[in-house]
Amino acid sequence: MKVAYRTSIGKQRNDNEDYVDVYTNLAGQHLAIIADGIGGHQGGDVASAMAVSHLGHEFEQTDLTTPAAARTWITGEITAENQSIIDKSNQFADLNGMGTTLVAALYFTEEVVIASIGDSRAYLLRDRQFRQLTEDHSLVNELVKRGEITKQAAQHHPQKNVIIRSLGISTDARFDLKTYPLVTGDQLLLCTDGLTNMVSDKEIQEVLLSKRTTAEKCDRLIEMANAAGGLDNITVLIIANLDREVS
Repeated sequence: MKVAYRTSIGKQRNDNEDYVDVYTNLAGQHLAIIADGIGGHQGGDVASAMAVSHLGHEFEQTDLTTPAAARTWITGEITAENQSIIDKSNQFADLNGMGTTLVAALYFTEEVVIASIGDSRAYLLRDRQFRQLTEDHSLVNELVKRGEITKQAAQHHPQKNVIIRSLGISTDARFDLKTYPLVTGDQLLLCTDGLTNMVSDKEIQEVLLSKRTTAEKCDRLIEMANAAGGLDNITVLIIANLDREVS
């Protein structure tokens, strides 16, 4: 396994409310997390940092070694962290209303557990086929699912950034939790919407298929999002399940 990540403030924002890190537990297993803070001046950066650092710290104390144990663990931790963000928001007036998206990958040799809430995404590249593993918890995605707008219209919808689920906003933080098999040659991409709103799936796929190292692919995706306008913070994380690679 090779892993690399990068984050950028982008071209239009004054602060970076994205947060990303990778953690290792006592058994040598790994957790990769990306969060995109919501709330602007109301503490989105605080919420995203809380979600990533708290889950990461708790993971480091575990010795879990199986996807089943990982599912049980992260279910409890995300629920607890949601309440922690709500409590912090209620404690400080300048943080009131803060929240964050979250996409996390607990990855093992042959399987990965993906947890997600909001519109930060996980993708899988396998045998040159690129597909989105997570579902956006957004207003426009609900409109697409109901057939009210097309996927093409959703890309330019004026309310495309409206999130209908996130951590810290409601005591009922419904997140998605799925397990996927991994095979040699797979590449997992976790990212915030600062990438996917600026760079098409086809363009992302081409970068992942390139001969660049994992770290160079992250750099290239950040460059492309900024070149396209960099309207938001941009964060990418790539996990490469390869036999041999220099990072």
